[in-house]
Amino acid sequence: MKHRTIGLLSSALALALATSTFLTAPAHAAQRGGTLVFARVADNIFLDPAHTAQNADIWISLNLYDTLLIATADGKATEPGLATDTKVAPDGKTLTFTMRPNIKFADGSPILVSDVKWSLDRARGKDTGDEFAFLLASIDSIDTQGADTVTLHMKHADPTILQALATFNAGIMSEKLVMAAPGANLAEKSKAFAEHPIGSGPFVLTSWKRNAELVMSRNPYYWKIAPDGKPLPYLDAVKFVNIPDDATRVLKLKAGEVDAVEFVPYSRAAELKADPKLNMVLFPAAQINYFAMNTRPTLKDGSKNPLNDVRVRQALNYATDKEAIIQVVSYGTGTPQQSFMPMSTPLAVGNGPLYPYDITKAKKLLADAGYPKGFEVTCMVLAGSADDTAKVASLQQMWADVGVTLKAEQLESATRLARYAASDYQMRTGLWTNDINDPNEITSVIAYYPTRQSARTGWQSKRVDELFEMSQEELDPAKRAAEYAEIQKIYAEAAPIIFTMEVPYPVAMLKKVKDFQQIPLGNNIFLNTYLDK
Repeated sequence: MKHRTIGLLSSALALALATSTFLTAPAHAAQRGGTLVFARVADNIFLDPAHTAQNADIWISLNLYDTLLIATADGKATEPGLATDTKVAPDGKTLTFTMRPNIKFADGSPILVSDVKWSLDRARGKDTGDEFAFLLASIDSIDTQGADTVTLHMKHADPTILQALATFNAGIMSEKLVMAAPGANLAEKSKAFAEHPIGSGPFVLTSWKRNAELVMSRNPYYWKIAPDGKPLPYLDAVKFVNIPDDATRVLKLKAGEVDAVEFVPYSRAAELKADPKLNMVLFPAAQINYFAMNTRPTLKDGSKNPLNDVRVRQALNYATDKEAIIQVVSYGTGTPQQSFMPMSTPLAVGNGPLYPYDITKAKKLLADAGYPKGFEVTCMVLAGSADDTAKVASLQQMWADVGVTLKAEQLESATRLARYAASDYQMRTGLWTNDINDPNEITSVIAYYPTRQSARTGWQSKRVDELFEMSQEELDPAKRAAEYAEIQKIYAEAAPIIFTMEVPYPVAMLKKVKDFQQIPLGNNIFLNTYLDK
């Protein structure tokens, strides 16, 4: 990849354009063929890169849809994807991409520069994009030249645009195939297309039985070549089976009925690591575990909500023993949160764990807020999740010491997500994974009100909103760092969430599964995966 490092953007774009290997080539000869059976917690909802929001969709999206640039294995930079060359103008306001020759979608049709323009225009549009459209909002217009050149004209220089172009919602789609789908308008066509999507990633969807299994098969037209001189991927297919219950997933893995499982309970990690038939991996993660609190004055049923009072939220944070939760839930693999963003995020500020355990402070704050004897609060919990159950059980014991009764409401994934999206909850267990290596995404979703009402908490700070909007255009590294430092300080003091821990991704596999990777940004990468037969 040819690079031109430029002016004020040099440090940000040099990192984003770093040429490091996406996935390390297998240490020994990889074998071709076979179907990997991967057990998941939840089914997909919507397989359209511009309209997806849950991890189950996001984490496999890049297997189905390709992007101009690709995130590196460490999640910190990008490398060539559908584009082989990137040039950035000296003022950072024009980006020119040269497309890889002879690239095709999984049905064999050519990827046109018009498809790139259409896909990115759709993903960034206020009416055609979705919650993550803001990642591409700095693009003013897109034009094409000839058969292989795409030019992005920017509203302003954007220090994160190259990483945004390697993110799931920047997946390139076929305008012709989407518009040929049934439906009276683009929204209806998009929904129909997403049931049988065709992209240009290493795999293509071949079957989908809702809430049961999804199969993606090798894309015969994928462009990337393996060390053996043949196209990747090695696998014929990946079959995802939905098994919400943690114990059942692990049982089926140990019985050899599935090849790999995600979200292994941390309580089982040591046991599985000791099993000679298995490979238990804790992948480094840009991930946080927390409890979201609805901070609105009243709940959906009209009742008064104690969590509207900042003193109550601070009290509950002080009443939460983070180290105890880390031991009980993650068996010591986690670390306490020091910010609302993972500490691996650039510009994250950490001065030690937030709200160290202090029952005396917690009781005083509750008394000052008018709740000297506590109150009752309900938390939505993912049914079948051992980790969620352990988290809530820990809080129940801790908060009982300050008179707060915590009730657990067990819900399956889709119902819990719908309730959360409608802000119909009081508390819920939460998990966040960075999709790009920059603070703007997590800040936009968790702390900036206009995107998602601050992760559906309803909390808003006009100053945070202002600072975030400034940061989106700020090219001075020191000024941008100061903006994010102030955002983190305001958020920590307001405490819209219960800060708990950062944790790795726990994945267990049969020994025959080789070179699967979950990168720090969460994406499940099956590109180089193979089965050692």
